[in-house]
Amino acid sequence: MTQPDPFKVAIVWRGDAQARAEAQPGRLKAIFEALNRHAVAAEPAVWSEALTAEVRAQLLRMDGVLVWVDPISAATGDRRGALDELLREVAETGVFVSAHPDVAAKMGVKAVLYRTRDLGWGSDTHLYETHDDFAREFPARLARGARVLKQNRGNGGIGVWRVETLDEANVRAKEARGDGEFRNLRLADFIAERAEDFSGGEPLVDQAFQPRHLEGMIRCYMVGGEVAGFGRQMVRALADPKDGPAEPRLYSGPDDARFQSLRTLMERDWAPGLARRLEIDPEALPVIWDADFLLGPKTAAGEDSYVLCEINANSVFPIPDEAPEALAKTLLRRLSAVRRQIPSSPGERHD
Repeated sequence: MTQPDPFKVAIVWRGDAQARAEAQPGRLKAIFEALNRHAVAAEPAVWSEALTAEVRAQLLRMDGVLVWVDPISAATGDRRGALDELLREVAETGVFVSAHPDVAAKMGVKAVLYRTRDLGWGSDTHLYETHDDFAREFPARLARGARVLKQNRGNGGIGVWRVETLDEANVRAKEARGDGEFRNLRLADFIAERAEDFSGGEPLVDQAFQPRHLEGMIRCYMVGGEVAGFGRQMVRALADPKDGPAEPRLYSGPDDARFQSLRTLMERDWAPGLARRLEIDPEALPVIWDADFLLGPKTAAGEDSYVLCEINANSVFPIPDEAPEALAKTLLRRLSAVRRQIPSSPGERHD
């Protein structure tokens, strides 16, 4: 009996022509190795806008594509619209793409915090579709306590602001990225500045500031609908300088005893609920994604609650040591399912 051809997968990240010519697994080495252990042949596919035609030819020869490209480059501000168009085109031919840009556009944006706010991980969350809505509604919400505003698309703290009142007309505000200091300014001026966050028709998300933020953020790493590990970090991006510097994220596997209640909630309730609410096929959830949680108010039984503050569906790295193996197994299963659905004549290769 003829053995099926091994699967071929391209792993995409951003770079120039020289980086493409010299590409090595680099920081993603553990993922390449895990795929190889499962007989999945992985190859680098360095992409930039100028390399789109060359990368297209490469991706069309693949069974699958995995993507590590930020939606907005923290260094340059470059966006990946051309790559998303390419990935959609490739997926239409039957190549498995993770994360598919249409899936990432549903779950990897800040608006997901509003759209899933009643799943059990939500908080006091609002969404402003226009700058006029924001100018009209935000002052009354801010008067009730500190708020965190989040630009719909971004990473690295881009467009994330902590805002609190000084008095009726003035506020104190700080952006999460970099080492920015708090600024004191007129509320009207801060509202005017936020007009840029609505460029391109994107909304702005508004959440209540979580008082327990200095107790740490828990990043829950997911492979499809299953937890692949955790990361715990003391974050200071929206803190006062007196609270001290941020601390490195410490990683652990899915069986970490500290986070089993969170694991149960994610696997049993929240990941399935997310897929239903956003109309995503569970088998289309990315092969690697993560959800960031802050600690919410204690329950009546004295247990921690969790407040979702972000989902990352693109360029998820670093990851726990346990994640590459889980990723490889899930990818192999999905590629096999795709191959079974593709009609072929005897001896015909899908490439």
